[in-house]
Amino acid sequence: MDADRVNDAEIDRLLTALGAGLGCPSGYVSDLIFWPKGPSPTAAEVVDQALEYRPFAL
Repeated sequence: MDADRVNDAEIDRLLTALGAGLGCPSGYVSDLIFWPKGPSPTAAEVVDQALEYRPFAL
């Protein structure tokens, strides 16, 4: 979250792995980090929000 990264591809790989590990759809975790609804969350708050994700049937 501090933007210390090797390159964009590495960040994308890490966000994809984090989202998959937390059971979130592609891009969900990055939205929580980079485009939060409200003030910028801490890392712990991002994880808590991601863990609250529940898919819904259409």
